[in-house]
Amino acid sequence: MINYRVSYGAVYQWLFSKASVLHHLASLAGRLYVANVFFSAGLVKIRDWETTIFLFEEEYQVPLLSPVLGAYLGTFGELFFPILLLIGLGTRFAAAGLFVVNVVAVLSLAEIAPAAYYLHVIWGLVLGHLVIYGGGWFSADAYLKIECPKLIRRQTALY
Repeated sequence: MINYRVSYGAVYQWLFSKASVLHHLASLAGRLYVANVFFSAGLVKIRDWETTIFLFEEEYQVPLLSPVLGAYLGTFGELFFPILLLIGLGTRFAAAGLFVVNVVAVLSLAEIAPAAYYLHVIWGLVLGHLVIYGGGWFSADAYLKIECPKLIRRQTALY
């Protein structure tokens, strides 16, 4: 009979190292999901700009901004930040920008349906995760973090 001694610390470390891969996959999935949601909303605003301006003047109560400026800034945020999230470039910055867009969207509606409110909460949680932890391994940020030091070392070696 073979006697195997199990080190629970080693098992925990092995499981934790495998779970970290799930974290990076979840970050990728979150980036793709939120980018799709906000980019689609931005495309809808651009397709029918007159309606967008009307909604910002009559329906949305954007604090501290004129309705036209709010429409431009909101549409810009919904089109620019998702592209950054999609490729994972400046992930924390892009997620923070979309977080602000998300909060302003919730605050600017006088009445919001509970289902829509819960979606905004989910998007806020995903964006908060991305602000805190970044884009993960599958992002341009991770690639640049690895490649930039190599590039800097190569360039300084030439001088």
